[in-house]
Amino acid sequence: MIIFPAVDLHNGQAVRLEQGDYNKVKVYDADPVHAARVFASQGAAYLHVVDLDGAKGGAAENMSVIKSIAGLGMFVQTGGGIRSRERIERYLEAGVSRCILGTAAVKDFAFTAECVRAYGDRIAVGVDARGGKVAVNGWLESTREDSFDFCRRLADAGTKCIIYTDISRDGMLSGCNTEAYERLCGLGLQIIASGGVSSLGEIARLRDMGCHGAILGKAIYEGVISLPDALKTGGGNT
Repeated sequence: MIIFPAVDLHNGQAVRLEQGDYNKVKVYDADPVHAARVFASQGAAYLHVVDLDGAKGGAAENMSVIKSIAGLGMFVQTGGGIRSRERIERYLEAGVSRCILGTAAVKDFAFTAECVRAYGDRIAVGVDARGGKVAVNGWLESTREDSFDFCRRLADAGTKCIIYTDISRDGMLSGCNTEAYERLCGLGLQIIASGGVSSLGEIARLRDMGCHGAILGKAIYEGVISLPDALKTGGGNT
């Protein structure tokens, strides 16, 4: 199972939010590229990068930072405000390995299906759930779309990889929603778990249930889990 250390970008810094609340921001590194280098030095070959400013407002606020991170040589998947083919092309040309569609996937499903056909496994969809419903626009807006039904629709449209986040767990170190991942792993998709992963036991459980990957943020920034131990437990990023 692949372990993705997370670098969330806000105002050019590496931060974490609590439950997606932009008023509850903690800065962990004023230089996100430095944070990425640290993860690489600890053995990480994959990285999850989110432009929180882009997710909220739609503009590519942190494009230059993401380009610098992509230049370090890791597999970088990135999301946040990607709502056009032009933005996808810019990120891929900048060295990003995979683009994550979020709000666009909900608000323009036909566009998402088109991108999946055009770019294949270089597209993933981020499904962010609050109370079982999909949230959009940087988690600021909840929809009436059931998150599991939406994942099934994505699978039917040819999506290969889904990053599923339970917003209520994100940044809380309270444990992830393993029940949700057990349901999702039966859909035949590559499921990446995100939100609240806070122990090696959880990583082992996600690995054993067949999750493709897990995203670690606050747990490694706060030293609750060491990244080398997480990588070893996950199975060496395979």
